[in-house]
Amino acid sequence: MVTTESLKDTVLDAAKEVFESMVFTSLEESCAAVSPSDTAFLASITFHGDIQGCLSVHCDPPCARSIAAGMLCAGTGEELGDGDIIDALGEVANMVMGGVKARIQDQIKNVEISIPSVIHGRELQSRPGEGTTRIGIPVTIGQQVPAQLSLLYRRHNSQESLPE
Repeated sequence: MVTTESLKDTVLDAAKEVFESMVFTSLEESCAAVSPSDTAFLASITFHGDIQGCLSVHCDPPCARSIAAGMLCAGTGEELGDGDIIDALGEVANMVMGGVKARIQDQIKNVEISIPSVIHGRELQSRPGEGTTRIGIPVTIGQQVPAQLSLLYRRHNSQESLPE
């Protein structure tokens, strides 16, 4: 049975795999909550079917540049444009959600994934709808770079969330 706790573990496992194999750095769960910064990047991807919601990666600009540099195998002094950063973060969200889908498909058959979107701005906030459960996972990427993984979800045709 898929539970809130098992979904958290699934998101973390999928993210670790993506960061190790595609960004070429480690990702570990952190005890500390991510401090909001003035500006941030938010990469998100929605899903629907028997379960619906949104997976997101939220990080500050230095973290976003670090992720993009790793993914694009950019050299230390190589300049990355906003387009490179946005593309890399969108692809990370897409791959993590693909990993989640692959891990839960035996238990939740119908899950369709959207294309990712990335926004960059100040004081980014979200408000989950009624009946939505939020799983927040503070993480550390590479050498102590903080970020936040988040999964908002609810069952299709139901206001009930999954069991803990």
